[in-house]
Amino acid sequence: MTISREIIEHLEARAPGRSVIAALEKLLAADSYLLQVDANERSISHRFGMYLQQELLDYSVDCEYNRDGVEPKRIGYLDLHPDAEDTESKTVFPDIVAHVRGQKQNYLVIEFKKSSNTVNRAVDFQKLRGYKSDDRLNYEHALFIELTVGNHPGVVRAEWVDA
Repeated sequence: MTISREIIEHLEARAPGRSVIAALEKLLAADSYLLQVDANERSISHRFGMYLQQELLDYSVDCEYNRDGVEPKRIGYLDLHPDAEDTESKTVFPDIVAHVRGQKQNYLVIEFKKSSNTVNRAVDFQKLRGYKSDDRLNYEHALFIELTVGNHPGVVRAEWVDA
């Protein structure tokens, strides 16, 4: 359960990459069971978020964070709005954010997808581009990560997204 050299090199191309790699390595070492049994993406992203927080000490790392100040997070041109019952992650609150709460310091946004998830990956990329380009959110870095579930858990894809 390692991360391929190609994925590591891609992640290292951006400032938060080393922190993301360290958190992914901890996830695969300590929580591979969640991937083996195809647990909910929220469970997996929560564990990853705990490890990422250990790496990004200057930021708060939150899962499913749905606030833009005190208002619900929306990306208007996508016409996607938060739905608490959505377990397929079609809404606009991201899986993981690293930010300074209550301020306009949005450092990193991450969308996870499991290999077993049938939702089109284009939706995640559309959301990530929106998080970067929306003037109210303006995330510095956006990242898509796809995890393999089943007998051989791992990272199948990691891709930085630009606006």
